[in-house]
Amino acid sequence: MMGKLNAAAESQIREICDRYKNEKTPLMMILSDIQNEYGYIPLEVQEVVSEKTGISVAEIYGVVTFYSFFSLTPKGKYVIGCCLGTACYVKGAQIVIDRFSELLGIAPGQTTPDGLFTLDALRCIGACGIAPAVSINGKVYPKVDVEEVEDIIASYRKEATA
Repeated sequence: MMGKLNAAAESQIREICDRYKNEKTPLMMILSDIQNEYGYIPLEVQEVVSEKTGISVAEIYGVVTFYSFFSLTPKGKYVIGCCLGTACYVKGAQIVIDRFSELLGIAPGQTTPDGLFTLDALRCIGACGIAPAVSINGKVYPKVDVEEVEDIIASYRKEATA
């Protein structure tokens, strides 16, 4: 779904919009379905949603960029979420995310050129008792030490080539 939407993708986006046409406030459900289907919500998709729903592209863009679970660009195969909530931050989460950033060569919010990893800085993930916490595709790593970061990345690289 790069650049211009193909007819099949556009048709599917329209179908997703139609699922919620009787809802008073359908936008979150529509965007959620699109994110789950494609992994991201680029501008050309937002334009189709706008045309189908009558909601302005500006409003749709505002929603997509406000909520961290929506993305404007494709996410990597492995999404590394480093919690920077207060408890995690106090226990060294900034050093942990900086190490991921250094080893992967990307800043938070970016994806590696090979499409393998996306690094995200998260607010609070509710794992304060095991701070600093890192979540990768839903698997939570407790009390992550900066020394573990290299091995964590290596294990996912190995899995990806297996």
